[in-house]
Amino acid sequence: MHTEHSCCSCLSRRECLKLISTAALVPGAAANAFAQTNAPRSYEPGGPIDPRTLRPKPRVHVMAAILEMPRPYWLGWPGTAYDLNARQKEYLADLARSAETLNLQVDVEPSPISKEENFNSFLNRVQNNHPHGVLVILQHMSCWNWADRLAREAGTPVIIFSPIGTSFTGHVVEISRRKGVYVASTLDWRAVELGLRMIRAKRMFEEARILHIVGNSRSDGIIESLGCRVRAIPRDTFNTLFDRIPVTPQVEAIAADFRRHAKAVREPTWKDSLNSARALVTAEQLMLQEEANNLSMDCLGMVGAKLVPTPPCGAWTILQDHGVTAGCEADLFGAVSLMLTSYLLDRPGYMNDPVAETARNLLVTAHCTCGTRIRGFDQPPVPYILRSHSESGLGVSVQVLWPVGQPVTLVRFTGPNELLVDTGTVVENIDTPPAGGCRTSLALKMDRIEDTRDVLGFHQVVTLGDHRRTLASFCQLYGIRLIHSPERSPSPA
Repeated sequence: MHTEHSCCSCLSRRECLKLISTAALVPGAAANAFAQTNAPRSYEPGGPIDPRTLRPKPRVHVMAAILEMPRPYWLGWPGTAYDLNARQKEYLADLARSAETLNLQVDVEPSPISKEENFNSFLNRVQNNHPHGVLVILQHMSCWNWADRLAREAGTPVIIFSPIGTSFTGHVVEISRRKGVYVASTLDWRAVELGLRMIRAKRMFEEARILHIVGNSRSDGIIESLGCRVRAIPRDTFNTLFDRIPVTPQVEAIAADFRRHAKAVREPTWKDSLNSARALVTAEQLMLQEEANNLSMDCLGMVGAKLVPTPPCGAWTILQDHGVTAGCEADLFGAVSLMLTSYLLDRPGYMNDPVAETARNLLVTAHCTCGTRIRGFDQPPVPYILRSHSESGLGVSVQVLWPVGQPVTLVRFTGPNELLVDTGTVVENIDTPPAGGCRTSLALKMDRIEDTRDVLGFHQVVTLGDHRRTLASFCQLYGIRLIHSPERSPSPA
């Protein structure tokens, strides 16, 4: 981690806050909204809470309809051999399961729409009810004019499910690239559920608050494009509360559990582990007090000023594994990038410092905190080693051992309206020493990029899996500009 790259990756705090509209929030309304969208938080005063209760649980309303032509079908795709009733029953059952899995409120039209007047009534209800998204399931090629009207007039994101046999390339070539539209032309229902996940992720952003622990003042704002609220509080708030957190049996249990499940414990002492657990409780208490779901803190500045006896790296790992973003170095858009992988992909990652390895043309990505449930929040953790924070030699940090040969995605909001996405493959985990730098350190072979010196960005978030198309679809649905690193180096002059 580097002090000169704090906040919005090389921006000063003042420049960073220019990217956020400072809208005053009504405390009572904010508290009520928070209470409506989050489970009750049970805790002992000054003690730990279940981090999962910090994750936003928004109301997500989707309206849905099946579009067909008047029966009986004759000629034209999907064909007379297509069992219309069976397919509709199957897709409605799939939709019900997805709604339960994702906790969505889905209102489905009671009967398939097959006439213009019925479609007009449905469109009118969508416009009047303002759902967070609309899903239509096409059951005939001649329904595309309705899908097009819905995409143009609904005023909300539209998911179009076109099972194979209900479209040609000409039907999807333009509309599938249109802002506010996601087309799933497939038989795979998982692609449809992915569109529903995008709507849920956006709602999670809208119901989330990031606690920005930096500087000496308090302020409230909002990141307009995502609807995410930001509350800045003085940096000293953290270390002042940390000093008051006692070593309780619960704190001891957190420390012991983290050590017990590690593949190895190298530098950290038992006292280091207790302090790391106290940092976790401090963060949870602050988020509870400030009605926040995530945080980003000037951790490196605090360590440099010797305000705390431990960097919070280990605590941040535990939060990340429970779907709660804990960002480093008060990098606000680094934290927002971590939130994206958490809310959309249901997995943690880590914000990294990128290094070009020129001998083998690899990209080394390194940082001292990283989630261990990188395959998904519902999956077992990958092996990890407890280390000290590499730059200070203090406390508890984590070396997470990523699976070699697996694809990864690098994600970075460069601002509120632009997302940088690149992909690669894990080549090896790098030990420190002999290398310098941060504890979780991966060498990646990058895709599509001729020279790793050309990789854009700083503090990109590394997450397991190739999610390039998913992230592109999310950006299209919500009008976010997508960029990639240059595939080829500029030609010499």
